Amino acid sequence: MLIVAPWSGFWDRNFFVDRLPALAQMLSSPFARGAVSGIGIVTTLAGLAEFGAAFGGRRPNAEPPGEPTFHSDR
Repeated sequence: MLIVAPWSGFWDRNFFVDRLPALAQMLSSPFARGAVSGIGIVTTLAGLAEFGAAFGGRRPNAEPPGEPTFHSDR
């Protein structure tokens, strides 16, 4: 949502822009829109990384939980 919203008509019909006209000029700047889109991209990439770590990194346990097993390889 944050990636696309600053570049859509939704961004221009903002409640805060109507209340504070000085804010309108700042929020309509391409730099502000790009910053918000950048935050959206970073958030999306972080979410995908978390998703991949949660589902991609699972491995079956070699030993069942319980008492620890000691190996003497010395």
